[in-house]
Amino acid sequence: MADERPTLLMVEDDLGLQKQMRWSFDRYNVIFADNREAAVAQLRRHEPLVATLDLGLPPDPDTPNEGFKTLEEILALAPATKVIALTGQNDRSNALRAIGMGAYDFFAKPFEPDVLGLVIDRAFRLADLEQENRRLSESVSTSPLSGLLTRDPGMLKICRQIERLAPTNATVLLLGESGTGKEVLARGLHQLSPRHDKRFVAINCAAIPDTLLEAELFGYEKGAFTGAAKTTPGKIETADAGTLFLDEIGDLPHPLQAKLLRFLQERVIERIGSREEIAVDVRVVCATHRNLRDLIRDGGFREDLFYRLSEMVVTIPPLRDRSGDASLLAHAFVTRFGAQNGREKLRLREDALDAIGQHRWPGNIRELENCIKRATIMADGAAITAEDLGLETPDEASSFNLRQVRDEAEKQAVLKVMARVDGNIAKAAELLGISRPTLYDLLNRFGLR
Repeated sequence: MADERPTLLMVEDDLGLQKQMRWSFDRYNVIFADNREAAVAQLRRHEPLVATLDLGLPPDPDTPNEGFKTLEEILALAPATKVIALTGQNDRSNALRAIGMGAYDFFAKPFEPDVLGLVIDRAFRLADLEQENRRLSESVSTSPLSGLLTRDPGMLKICRQIERLAPTNATVLLLGESGTGKEVLARGLHQLSPRHDKRFVAINCAAIPDTLLEAELFGYEKGAFTGAAKTTPGKIETADAGTLFLDEIGDLPHPLQAKLLRFLQERVIERIGSREEIAVDVRVVCATHRNLRDLIRDGGFREDLFYRLSEMVVTIPPLRDRSGDASLLAHAFVTRFGAQNGREKLRLREDALDAIGQHRWPGNIRELENCIKRATIMADGAAITAEDLGLETPDEASSFNLRQVRDEAEKQAVLKVMARVDGNIAKAAELLGISRPTLYDLLNRFGLR
């Protein structure tokens, strides 16, 4: 049977240390190299996610020159590999130089196996996360739900809803806070539908002055008003045979609500300044962050229009309720903005991941994106720290029922860890500090299987 243990490359020329390392790290498939050429060969053959590198290598083990050359070649061939540089006790300057070149971390020799093991474990966890993020990012470009990254069971259920709704002509109403990805799902509905080769036309009802919105939606004839120099079709007509996305429909002015209702009932429009009816075949998708039922009660939204728009309603959860998604998205944003700013090797440190997981994200994905973009530009070293993010974590509301607190904490921990390790039971159990049978029991109890 194939060895299923993660592969760990250890570049070390001391045979005695090799034996100690093999014994100390038997949970990994340890492979050794005792010089630069052998290290490169093993790297090409096994493609390890993590490597340790003794900076003192032959033919000149008393200086770090050969070690730095090896580090440079490893990172050039496999930039994603996490390299832990092993240095002498009083060799801080070379350790910092290795970090500056792109090493993940450094450790002084002689080492304590348990402590070095913790550093190696963290490196593997981070490498697994980044590898999964790259895989998801690559699949996004060919996915109809382009731009949507999630591991949360609730969001995955919504994705399945979108897939079922897409082939139909049903009008869909997307509800959710600002920044939760409503337009991404609207575009997914279009791309998965039979209309995918036609136009997707989006208009934000809150971003256009009331006096201009009617002309934008329905178009106008030449001479209909001052400045109407030529006949211009509106957004609805432009979207003919395709999909019309009305964002922030809750902000649609009351006079226009009646005209939109008539279009939805009759599927014909009249341009401003014309009495000619124009038939339009269009799929309508709407979105809002507002509570439309409250608006109806206050007289701000027509009840008949609401029922016409809400043939199918999809409620999108905020980012704070999507277990593990904040970390997953953060890695994707670091990859994107790092590439844009010439900082491809930039990564998120553990304390930054902890801060991201604890923050409430009132601005949802848009806030997270802006936060990571700012940190990518401003971070000093090769890693983004919690300080670079500048997040404030508010006090959590207290619950006095100990069983509820414990169950909720266990459920959230399991969800977040399973998202981090992409469902790998063995890795998740190790990270949670429990046995695999216990983890299976938790998954069954919380309905997460």
